[in-house]
Amino acid sequence: MMNLFVKRNGMVVRESIQAVEAVQLSADILWIDLLHPTAQEIAFISKTYLLDIPTKEEREEIEESSRYWEDNETVTINTYFLTRPSEGNTLHNETITFLLTHNILFTVRYSEFKVFDEIQQRVLASPKNFEDGFDLISKIFELRVEKDADMLEGIAKQTRLLRRSVVFDKKLGDEILESLSILQEMHLSLRDSLFDKRLAIAALLRTRKTDAEVKKDLGIVLKDINSLVEFTNVNMNILDNIQTLFSNQINIEQNKIIKIFTMVTVAMMPPTLIATIYGMNFTHMPELEWTYAYPVALSVMVISTILPIIYFKKKKWM
Repeated sequence: MMNLFVKRNGMVVRESIQAVEAVQLSADILWIDLLHPTAQEIAFISKTYLLDIPTKEEREEIEESSRYWEDNETVTINTYFLTRPSEGNTLHNETITFLLTHNILFTVRYSEFKVFDEIQQRVLASPKNFEDGFDLISKIFELRVEKDADMLEGIAKQTRLLRRSVVFDKKLGDEILESLSILQEMHLSLRDSLFDKRLAIAALLRTRKTDAEVKKDLGIVLKDINSLVEFTNVNMNILDNIQTLFSNQINIEQNKIIKIFTMVTVAMMPPTLIATIYGMNFTHMPELEWTYAYPVALSVMVISTILPIIYFKKKKWM
């Protein structure tokens, strides 16, 4: 599906194209957004505007150093946008392709993003703020980084709650470990996305194709990204700290169990020794002839069990 945004009489009009045969190209096109494009649509745009548009599979194989490139006419950017799958708590980085040529912005994407819906509404509502494709891509990055900041704030809140559960509530178990792993994965995905956008924006700041106003806006976005990266690193350090605390809590609980077993073993050693002695089948054992030998032996065994326990409590070992 193609959405064309065309400038007409000081306004911007959106045209949703279902088939390439219905496309009527004009010189006033501002933006062509290709959502889940077909091979026919890709071929039509590539031939019409002399663009080299990578396929969905090719985009994922592009090396980090080649995700941005430009020539005399065209700027091509492949960058990560975060998306949350319908099921699960994980985050996924989806590659979005931006192409700028003759001041027209082309976007190629295979997922729905609220950022694009909001930008489209802004373009239609305030067309004067979007003179060319560079204005568009600047605002798209600005809004996407705002969404990343909101997402990071939510993840940071979950991180603080998890730390409280481990430190103050002393919660242990597979649930804590699973939450820790999910939050670590979220932070890694978010940081990768921020790194990728930072590289793209830094490259846009170096190109001569953008004007001073766009570079100023992108410079502000770049500072925001750097702040978010630092915040992400702080949260990842907190998660490492939580993992250490979690491991220490498990070790403490294990030591408590081992300590209890050790004290029980020590407390049972004297009565075991007594029972072993009187379990010997020697002929000359005077106590065997006593009338009250059995209850006396039991009493000594009980006393020998209690005395170590009293000693352990006095030493505050239990």
